[in-house]
Amino acid sequence: MDQSTLILMAIALTVALAVAGVAFAFLGASDSEKTSKRVASVSRGSGRATGKVTADTGGESTAKRRKQVQETLKEIDRKAEAVKQRPTLGAMLEQADWNIDARMFHFITIGVGVVTIGAFLFLGYAWYVAIGIGFAVGFGLPRWLLGFTINRRKKAFTKEFANAIDVIVRGVKAGLPLNECLKIIAHESGEPVGPEFRQIIESMKVGVTLEDALKRMYDRMPIPEVNFFQIVLTIQQKTGGNLSEALGNLSGVLRDRKRLHGKIQALSSEAKASAGIIGSLPVVVMGLVYATTPDYIALLFTDRFGNFLLLCCGSWMACGIFVMKKMISFKY
Repeated sequence: MDQSTLILMAIALTVALAVAGVAFAFLGASDSEKTSKRVASVSRGSGRATGKVTADTGGESTAKRRKQVQETLKEIDRKAEAVKQRPTLGAMLEQADWNIDARMFHFITIGVGVVTIGAFLFLGYAWYVAIGIGFAVGFGLPRWLLGFTINRRKKAFTKEFANAIDVIVRGVKAGLPLNECLKIIAHESGEPVGPEFRQIIESMKVGVTLEDALKRMYDRMPIPEVNFFQIVLTIQQKTGGNLSEALGNLSGVLRDRKRLHGKIQALSSEAKASAGIIGSLPVVVMGLVYATTPDYIALLFTDRFGNFLLLCCGSWMACGIFVMKKMISFKY
């Protein structure tokens, strides 16, 4: 081969290598670009899919939890509406913590009425006056005493209930289980908070669920504070959550209600004093007249028409006192 031929072959080989390099560069870059694009698209797709699955899972869990909370609240509202109906005599005796049944209470009512009728007949009053007063005393006095006992237990329970919830909050923050906190309240708290929580512990020992035990507690102590406590624990057991924070908020709400109640009592004290003076004034005047001139007022007790007037006056006085009581009673 001559020198010109070798030069041409070298040039051709160089051109071929250059073309192959250019082609490999473009084709390789295209393939790698496609590969990188494909990997990126798969990564983005998997990321979107993972995010979507996570979002769907979070959304489904949130919706499920919200649905459980709504169902729990509806169920508790139905139970609260059932309790709001006029309680039976047996339920009222249980709320007053009287260890008697309804039959024994009726026997006591009849006995008080019979004794009152006999006492007024012995004092020389007419039979219809004795029967009327005996019926009023026998039917009204035991029930008034029952209602007074229930209201007194409710006030005592409300006064100490916020402290009991604080015990649960501190115990849960310290790592104690809820049952141990309830046991501490049952043994350390006084009447009537301690016995109520003691009944919860005893009920749970025989297999009663906490929700049912709280419902029975609300039946024995039908106040809004116990209803709030029942709602918080029931929702926390079904849906989870920070129990100490929820009960801490509940304790703050109960203390705010207590302060509001004290403020209402202070603002309405003048009206209550006025109602007490107006209600007691006729009785005080009648007593003073009877002490100074007994013959002047004796006709109300000895004459039949005087007895009728006395009965009418007593009825009107009772209506007036009832109206004044409603006017000075505030719901909060």
